[in-house]
Amino acid sequence: MYTVAGHSGGGSLKNMINNNINKLIILLIFMIMISCGGNQRGSDQVVDNTVIKKVDVPEFNRDSAFLFVEKQVDFGPRVPNTKAHTECAKYLGKTLERYTPYVTFQDFRARAFDGTLLNGKNIIASFKPEKKSRILLCAHWDSRPFADYDPDPKNHYKPIDGANDGASGVGVLLEIARILKTHKPRVGVDILFFDAEDYGPHKDDQQQNEADYWGLGSQYWSKNPHVYNYKARFVILLDMVGVSNPQFLMEGFSMHYAPDKVKKVWDIAGEIGYGAYFKYEEGGYITDDHYYINKYKKLPAIDIIHLDPGSSNKSFFPYWHTLRDNMKSIDKEALGIVGQTVLTVVFWE
Repeated sequence: MYTVAGHSGGGSLKNMINNNINKLIILLIFMIMISCGGNQRGSDQVVDNTVIKKVDVPEFNRDSAFLFVEKQVDFGPRVPNTKAHTECAKYLGKTLERYTPYVTFQDFRARAFDGTLLNGKNIIASFKPEKKSRILLCAHWDSRPFADYDPDPKNHYKPIDGANDGASGVGVLLEIARILKTHKPRVGVDILFFDAEDYGPHKDDQQQNEADYWGLGSQYWSKNPHVYNYKARFVILLDMVGVSNPQFLMEGFSMHYAPDKVKKVWDIAGEIGYGAYFKYEEGGYITDDHYYINKYKKLPAIDIIHLDPGSSNKSFFPYWHTLRDNMKSIDKEALGIVGQTVLTVVFWE
């Protein structure tokens, strides 16, 4: 029972009212914080009764990625055994060394479909190499020696710039490497640039069983990884990711070997606003670098690759394996979509 007694009783009532008001204000502030926090990209997520802490994700700079693509193309076609190829390899290595001291060059020799002995070089950059829990991000850095799908037959034996087919994925990963120098995810990250991916048979020479003449660098690495008994939680390959208004369908081998990883990436893309580009539709089976990682290294690897079932160029972008695969075919927004999605996957892991 509360008793009011003279002057002092009035003071106690005043204090009680003030205390209640203060408590009410604190409660309102707490409720507002909860409401606002629920819409933040870094909010927690509950999966199978386990709280997964979503950390803030750095912003991907699409303009910087575009410049990284442009710099590669400036060397000219990056075909193995050429000067442009050698000079671009130096550039890629020096650029990565600005962002991490852990850069490995894996030299190899591989026999091409026509008997040519190719001098290849895979380039690997590691971040937080002490971490056992790792994610591998990769792309191929060489370019096609033949414009064998060019509309003009006179160009069919000319090398291409490979701005989208090769350089776009590398440009995105170079920008991610730049970001990882100052922003540290919870997992270790390896960035791998495969060589001699696109030195497959000319269209006029292709046979039924010619698939393994592609992806020579990834085949070599999968059988001879740069670290003994190398392990990664999963692998993301980027290929042809710079085309305007991209369509990233669920590629066949990715769904066969690692359907849960595909769903993880596509779900995250949708959550951050890119669901219109990462479509829950099945794409064709593409024999790309991820295929050999799954086959030989037994790591769950998926391919983020533009696929258009309506295209006349084997579901690829219109300028695939033509001389028009140059900087005019690169869209900054597409680079940003892919880069921000991959960054979010890495930092939320």
